[in-house]
Amino acid sequence: MKTLSASEISNALEPYGASIEPATADKIRAYIALLLKWNRSISLTTVTDPAEIIKFHFGESVFAVSALKFTESRLADVGTGAGFPGLPLALAVPGLDVTLIESNTKKCAFLSEVIRELDISNATVFRGRMEEFPSVSANFDFIAARALGRFDDLLKWSRAHLAPGGKVVLWLGDDDARELSRAPGWTCDKPILIPGSIRRYLLMGSPGSGPAFR
Repeated sequence: MKTLSASEISNALEPYGASIEPATADKIRAYIALLLKWNRSISLTTVTDPAEIIKFHFGESVFAVSALKFTESRLADVGTGAGFPGLPLALAVPGLDVTLIESNTKKCAFLSEVIRELDISNATVFRGRMEEFPSVSANFDFIAARALGRFDDLLKWSRAHLAPGGKVVLWLGDDDARELSRAPGWTCDKPILIPGSIRRYLLMGSPGSGPAFR
């Protein structure tokens, strides 16, 4: 399978508004190698072409950087799975403190190896469900989810764990984006179409007035 060069990685991420240094591109290449290696024994991704991994996993993840000011912030990635969007965001924004929340033990082992091998000092792994995350560790500036699906539970949890002025950031299909943009008790921005996608959107929202999400 072809190994992508640093320039190929950088060029592939440009449409998503990402400017990647060669050292970061090297880490992304190493991440992909680990992802494909572990994917042979545990289910991490159905996308196995490195060029498509760059676009679908890394590009979609770092697209959020162009829409939000992540510098010197705390972000929780709920149900992170193989580390998306949390680890690409940690690589793209060194000042971002990322907590990866994942209940699957084997996936947590994979995430820990990626963090160790790539020396990602601004990311940590919490093994457990979001409901098990210590309440004393609240006050995230951003709570992100890309493939969780449990939107009602996520928004309830987020209301208790967001710092004042914090935002939930979701990667969604168009139907879910339209439905959640009308969620009671939340103020949402207009969904943003992800580059290269037909029906994938980035949706951001904050707790607002009115009843909590049902």
